[in-house]
Amino acid sequence: MNDTTDSEIRNISDTALWVAMYRARESERPDAHFHDPYAKRLAGERGERIVANMHKRMSIEWPMIARTVSIDRIVMDSIAKGTDMVINLAAGLDTRPYRLQLPADLKWVEVDLPDITDYKERSLAGETPKCKLERVRLDLRDTEARNQLFKRLNNECTRTLIISEGLLVYLEQDEVAALATALAAQPNFREWVIDLANAALLKMMKKTYQSLDEANASMKFAPLEGPDFFTPFGWKPVEIHSALHTAAKLKRLPFIYRLFALLPDSQGRKPKQVWGGVIRLERTG
Repeated sequence: MNDTTDSEIRNISDTALWVAMYRARESERPDAHFHDPYAKRLAGERGERIVANMHKRMSIEWPMIARTVSIDRIVMDSIAKGTDMVINLAAGLDTRPYRLQLPADLKWVEVDLPDITDYKERSLAGETPKCKLERVRLDLRDTEARNQLFKRLNNECTRTLIISEGLLVYLEQDEVAALATALAAQPNFREWVIDLANAALLKMMKKTYQSLDEANASMKFAPLEGPDFFTPFGWKPVEIHSALHTAAKLKRLPFIYRLFALLPDSQGRKPKQVWGGVIRLERTG
């Protein structure tokens, strides 16, 4: 295997190596906003090469750091309000069950494809999560198996937070609608945290990272309605965490973007659009 091939994204699961390497780089900073002692191990040498190759085109390190920090905060806030289960869809190489200070009786469920789940389990062998952790090997495109899983988990909790970090952008609009509907059908699934981009950002990302299309990991979802896309499917947006403004507050924003960060911050309110960021949704009805 030559270095050129080994530095490219080869499939959608490889994007997890990319993101893990960003977490590792942040964790090594003296002013780190979070510490993930497992990220570098999980990213491995391939993760380092992927990041180096992607940075030749454009670095998206700062929005990934902003996304991680925003979701960390939402998770801890949701647990403080009584959440007793967290379901992480397309969990990839996320390590929150190990690195966050979670209640021991919290149930955390990770759902992802078998290969990435097996790799993660081998890499973290011997490590102890802070809470009750279950891993489910499942292709989320298998709607029958997915919906059966949702029904089972709904019966095992009273208040659930769903995480779909880095997932929706790779789905078609009708697939996102079907997922939103399936989640809303479970009465104990109360909150859902997603990341979202608008059409202009998606177009720029697709042009910059054309190799994702070649790896069958095309970026697709950027609804014209913005966060309001989810309202007809049983979810209302209640928090917007702009990646731009979050990164500026964290002092991770590159100089070229700092002027844009001086524009009014819509964080905490519900605008029609969001350039890119984290959205907290609540189930309606």
